[in-house]
Amino acid sequence: MSTGRTRKIRVGIIGANPDRGWAAQAHIPALRSLWEDFEITALSTSRRESADAAGELFRVPLAFDNHKELVNSPAVDVVAVTVKVPYHLELATAALEAGKAVYCEWPLGNGLREAETLAALAKKQGVLAVAGLQARSAPPVAYVRDLIEQGYVGEVLSTTLVGSGMSWGPTIEPFNAYMNDKKNGATMLSIAVGHAADALCHCLGEARDLSATMTVRQPTFTIAGTVANRPKTTDDQVSVTGLLENGAALSIHYRGGTSRGTNMLWEVNGTEGDLQLTAAGGQAQIFELKVLGGTGTQPALEPLPVPEQYRWSQQELGPANNVAEAYARFARDYREGTHFCPTFDDAVTRHRMLDAIETAATTGQRQTLR
Repeated sequence: MSTGRTRKIRVGIIGANPDRGWAAQAHIPALRSLWEDFEITALSTSRRESADAAGELFRVPLAFDNHKELVNSPAVDVVAVTVKVPYHLELATAALEAGKAVYCEWPLGNGLREAETLAALAKKQGVLAVAGLQARSAPPVAYVRDLIEQGYVGEVLSTTLVGSGMSWGPTIEPFNAYMNDKKNGATMLSIAVGHAADALCHCLGEARDLSATMTVRQPTFTIAGTVANRPKTTDDQVSVTGLLENGAALSIHYRGGTSRGTNMLWEVNGTEGDLQLTAAGGQAQIFELKVLGGTGTQPALEPLPVPEQYRWSQQELGPANNVAEAYARFARDYREGTHFCPTFDDAVTRHRMLDAIETAATTGQRQTLR
């Protein structure tokens, strides 16, 4: 999407671990695939040894062992925050206060209050600040959004979403064990449900009111490769019912772990037709979504190939596909002032929905969103 007339957008990545992590798995491949628009000029980790190793491995000229040097570097236009959720507030705040544009991974904050604080700061600083809700950048989601706007299903009557959280099951990798401690803010509700619900609301509009049930059905988990059980304090069953702003009925059910049956099924049912999105896993921001539809006199659903116009990134990058799509849109927003990427304000809207779900589950009272 480069105009060919402007210099590359220089990105500094906080959390570029050389051994593992979402930066190495998704952000770096995504940015490298968009070489006409972006250049990775700096990275930082928390230790000198890992910073040097990452700089050498990823061939990045500036490698820092602290975030302050990165956010204040004149060689950085945009700061990508790719660390664990508990550190988002501190690191995104530092980048915003340095006057830099920010791409912060989701969840934006450890709860609604932190997200609101960051959104207010971004507005005060007057810089572009986007959240990594990349499911809405997935070509199938963008396509479905247009189909619905064009009247493919007629008036939307209801939508149903069933998914598996993948993590939050009986076994988890060591580096993801922190997600089973609720206080860290990286729960199945905030991550798996948050991403999927954002795609749903991006296509159909926000929830008007909702009720919810959340519970921990597997109170312990095992670190992969070990036999010791550890306590789990995050809910591994989340069930939500409610109404969207247009009056359509909403139903969401997410389960921890994986299922031998359905791991991702999202349906939209209307007066004139039906749409269905499926995937091999319940992380809508990562797994490839397949679209089926039927309208008018069609007796059954048929595959709906996503037109090429919805693919802004042309390389096949596996788990990094939707991150590349998000960055391609980010480049447009950065240069032209458009609004293709979800901003920190959009992230606050999603955090409010998740907060309402948690409140409804805790109190047993239906919540109204405004």
